[in-house]
Amino acid sequence: MDPQTLTELLDVSVLDRLDRIEDLPADELARSSALRKEGYSAEVTAGLLTQAQLRKDAVKKLGPFAEDMLFTRDGLAQATRLPVAAHHARRLLGEGKDTGGDADDTGESADSAPTIADLGCGIGADSFAFAGMGAQVTAVDADEVTAAIASFNLRHLANASVEHARAEDIDTTDFDALWFDPARRTVGKGSKSGSTARIFDPEDFSPSLSWVIDKAIAAKAAGVKLGPALDHSLIPDEAEAQWVSHAGEVVEVCLYFGTARQRPGRSALVMGDRTLLVHEDDLPAEDEEGVGELGQYLLEPDGAIVRAGLVTALCGPLQARRVHPKIPSLRKALISRGIGKVVIKKRGADIVPDQVRRQLKLPAGDKATLVFTRLGDRHVVLLTQPC
Repeated sequence: MDPQTLTELLDVSVLDRLDRIEDLPADELARSSALRKEGYSAEVTAGLLTQAQLRKDAVKKLGPFAEDMLFTRDGLAQATRLPVAAHHARRLLGEGKDTGGDADDTGESADSAPTIADLGCGIGADSFAFAGMGAQVTAVDADEVTAAIASFNLRHLANASVEHARAEDIDTTDFDALWFDPARRTVGKGSKSGSTARIFDPEDFSPSLSWVIDKAIAAKAAGVKLGPALDHSLIPDEAEAQWVSHAGEVVEVCLYFGTARQRPGRSALVMGDRTLLVHEDDLPAEDEEGVGELGQYLLEPDGAIVRAGLVTALCGPLQARRVHPKIPSLRKALISRGIGKVVIKKRGADIVPDQVRRQLKLPAGDKATLVFTRLGDRHVVLLTQPC
């Protein structure tokens, strides 16, 4: 969305039409025709229809609050689900800590509330949770349109403000806590539609991961939201890395620092009808890792547990066993064959393809496909070429 279209959408009469858009026929073409007859330009009509659809799509993440918000497609795709955002807020503010509630109800001034800088706020979902739990929030985003949308979405919260600025330009020294969500996508080369592409090098994130971690380590409390495919080697010693799944879908890994860190190392949080927390301290000793034959049941662990590398932590509590030992590195064998790029497929293997691909760290070379699978009672890796 360009700034001019957003400016037109923010007109009071246009927003009122958006709130009443269900009065129009359900068919999109008929809706478009009706809006044009009412005098709306093609750009505003398209914007209204897009926002109406995004509000419907956002209910899964943001519940009834979505009906009063504005979005971009990428902003909604990257927005934190509200229950997960509430978890972020509890971690930054201290588990069970009394944050003073609503300042208007308690008589507390905004100055006495904990302060949080949300650096890379997107459409404002995390800031919504931070402010809703009583913090004084400064939300920052480098994109002009995104910052304006966040400002709209947070307009009912007097203890939240939004700045259009780069995270690197914000003085973070006086905040009680910092929250980082570095941009991990960029507009594709030659893109005319604004479509984005994923960034794989953490130093190309905006801001870079090294800058973020330096700031997080220096903060009183900090959290860094990243994609769940994060390479374990990038986790600093000062952090707790927590992979989170919600309603069966792995949504993120967060690095927590300072007072927001509960235990160093890796953990997995499974959120849903029931909550499960697994930490690497729960892993059995290497000589206690049982390997055996298939039993009556086959358990597929939640994706957050797999991503965190904590599958064997379930063996003791569930009286379960693994069906194969660890698969050794393939790097040497692949390099000896001149292979530098791999597509990884799995059939019956508890690996994370993105993690394996990054851990291989192959030099330039030919392309091949690896299939992690079983051959009888053995686990094997098949090196294949298309024919």
